[in-house]
Amino acid sequence: MAVKLAVQGGTPVIPKGFIKDWPPVSELDRKMVLASLDGACHTYGPNCTALEQEFAGWMGVKHALFANSGTAALHMCLVACGCGVGDEVIVPAYTWPSSATCCLHHNIIPVFVDIDWATMNIDLDKIEAAVTPRTRAIIAVHLHGLALDMGRLMAIARRHNLIVIEDFCQAHGAAFNGRRVGTFGLVGASSTNQNKCLSSGEGGFFVSNDKEAFERGKTLWYFGESRPPDGSKEFHTYGMGWMYRCTDLTAAFARAQLTRLDEYLAQQQVNAARLTAGLKGVPNLILPTATPAGCTHNWYNYTIRFDMEALGHARDAASFRDKLVKALNAEGVQTGVWQGWPVPKMTVFQARNAYGKGCPWSCPHAGPVSYALEQFPVAQRHCDWHTGMTTPLRSPNGPEVADRVTEAFHKVLTHLDQVERL
Repeated sequence: MAVKLAVQGGTPVIPKGFIKDWPPVSELDRKMVLASLDGACHTYGPNCTALEQEFAGWMGVKHALFANSGTAALHMCLVACGCGVGDEVIVPAYTWPSSATCCLHHNIIPVFVDIDWATMNIDLDKIEAAVTPRTRAIIAVHLHGLALDMGRLMAIARRHNLIVIEDFCQAHGAAFNGRRVGTFGLVGASSTNQNKCLSSGEGGFFVSNDKEAFERGKTLWYFGESRPPDGSKEFHTYGMGWMYRCTDLTAAFARAQLTRLDEYLAQQQVNAARLTAGLKGVPNLILPTATPAGCTHNWYNYTIRFDMEALGHARDAASFRDKLVKALNAEGVQTGVWQGWPVPKMTVFQARNAYGKGCPWSCPHAGPVSYALEQFPVAQRHCDWHTGMTTPLRSPNGPEVADRVTEAFHKVLTHLDQVERL
């Protein structure tokens, strides 16, 4: 009997409800959130301060501050590093937009560098060509949970007297040479958005081992207020405070989830290994690269590329990729395009008009910078060829889900004639 793809009316490989939602909600989650609700402080409260201590201990950093998002934490990182009007900060061309738009929040000019095809992280060989006299920092993104080679990056930063900011929003628990990412740079930012490995719906952490930098970044966390040097209780507003605090209820949820984070990460390793083993026999797939020496992966996102050259669709890669994703979705695979274009291709950068009248690029302190898209061919190719998965790898799902996902990929990729008709 001929096999019919689900998108053409056949039976899906993965039935509805087979893949469980993320994150798992336990009795401990309910107990802690309800206790916070019954408490007296629903704004920044005792669960917030307890969470900061617990997360700092888990990370191995001296200082952690709970904010309302990873984006807010990235903004605090830039202020902590003293970056400001007209300064340039190097950012990978393929990342979540917040890694770059956080610069615009403080009138900083992002300068993009193409990514490495194998790791999807910033291409370390191309960073130094992007350095100018205005460059102040590098935002090191550990994309999809794969640790960047921090040995090489820190050496580049030292040669050019640059500050390193770590964006480990997706990389809880990933490490370089046995040391957790987020602890190498002067400051770091993490996220507890619902998609993240440590989830509380929304939220984030601003972390540092440097007390002075930590206090500078913290000024954005409330109203731009600071105490006078004499230590009196009066507050004086200096600069723009963005009010980035989070709530006690959210912190209570994060605390409960943190107790199971190591368990979650271990399950992701098992599921990712099972998925890789199964997908090796599926034609026309480019699987995630072997983890580079010294680096570890937390498998926040399992990203696959379709070999569009082998498939004969190099010229219409994105369009045919979308058909493959549609067919996989119909089979019950929860997969999709994480970012469909390089960040410098986004309108805010091509139009150079974040605040109106060309700001911050029109600022007299800013220098010339190019966002010509031909500078980022690897990022564009990746955007057109990839699809990613998070939920199938997450607890409470186990290897049985990876096996079904493998079956669905094999079904779709061996019946391309039916995909072509979409």
